[in-house]
Amino acid sequence: MTIRRREFLKGAALVGGGFTLGALPAKALGGTGHGPAGSPAPDSPAQEGPPRTLRILILGGTGFIGPHQVRYARERGHELTLFNRGRTAPHLFPELEQLRGDRETGELGALEGNREWDVVIDNSATNPRWVRESARLLQDRAEQYIFISTQSVYASRAEIGMDETAPVGRPDLPREEWSGYGPSKALAEEEAREAFPGRATVIRPGLIVGPGDRSDRWTYWVARIHRGGEMVAPGTPHDPVQFVDARDLSEWVVRTAEEGTTGTFNAVGPSSPLSLAEMLYGIRAVTTSPVFFVWIEADFLQELGVRAWSDMPAWMPPEGARAGFARMSNERALDAGLTFRPLAVTAQETLAWFLGLPAERRDNLRAGLDPDREAFILDAWRVRQGNVQE
Repeated sequence: MTIRRREFLKGAALVGGGFTLGALPAKALGGTGHGPAGSPAPDSPAQEGPPRTLRILILGGTGFIGPHQVRYARERGHELTLFNRGRTAPHLFPELEQLRGDRETGELGALEGNREWDVVIDNSATNPRWVRESARLLQDRAEQYIFISTQSVYASRAEIGMDETAPVGRPDLPREEWSGYGPSKALAEEEAREAFPGRATVIRPGLIVGPGDRSDRWTYWVARIHRGGEMVAPGTPHDPVQFVDARDLSEWVVRTAEEGTTGTFNAVGPSSPLSLAEMLYGIRAVTTSPVFFVWIEADFLQELGVRAWSDMPAWMPPEGARAGFARMSNERALDAGLTFRPLAVTAQETLAWFLGLPAERRDNLRAGLDPDREAFILDAWRVRQGNVQE
């Protein structure tokens, strides 16, 4: 792994504790030093000018993390080209060069020729074939290939503090028999490394959150706490959680391009451990709605068919085969300059974005419990606790 200006970035990343909500300076709170409006502080790594202007090709660019990458890269003065199908938010960035194609069907003609870029950022591939075809087409016409992968590549989550050297895919099977989202992403990583030996950067985020998230896997908690009242809180207050703001991830990806950073990284936050209670109370701090958390044991939720991660997003019981879930090591990414804005900023700006959505969208969250089911669970828990008569 090659990291330019490594010591400077490492020092900047280790300044703060991540998501603390106390009255500390912005830089000490979250690394990048973003203020309440999300603007970076003058002395943050994000404010330092890039070493050079880059020609960046983004495969994707209009989904969730893509627009954040585009805006940040443009602020940094880079030249951008977007390659995508033109189906997701085609109105975005009309001033940029837009190449049309479809990797799923092999339509890569717009990428052929002698055109060169400094960096390729691959946001959209879930199939190893897509990476193989695009990376090999570009391997002699770009210096670096940045592939956005996933924590799902890991074969197990049993180990606490697991780092990037842990086994991926399906070690019990030959590679040609790997299937499913995680193993496919693991194979896609290998395609990127084979096409760009020593020049590939593999980023493995966990849960990506913040304004623009269409999955609602973290937005659910922001919306639910804002609604107020008595609400289900799963497991125990001490259960760990990990996530990364899409803007922190996207901005760091651009900086890895600027620095020529290569290697494999777990892009999870915050920089120090965060409990579920700290997350929920941190979100509560940005809304005035009265809310009461009812902590319900994981076993009881399972009895009622409540699924961790989907019905109760961003949470997994921290025991057994899942003991390492939300306890991944992010030391390598911190050393490479990944920083985090305060939880309060992520929560506040996610809430503002959510409240700006159409009412029909707000009333139909794509993750979490609907109000009727949550009320049933709360009633059942009171019966179990002996607080009411059956």
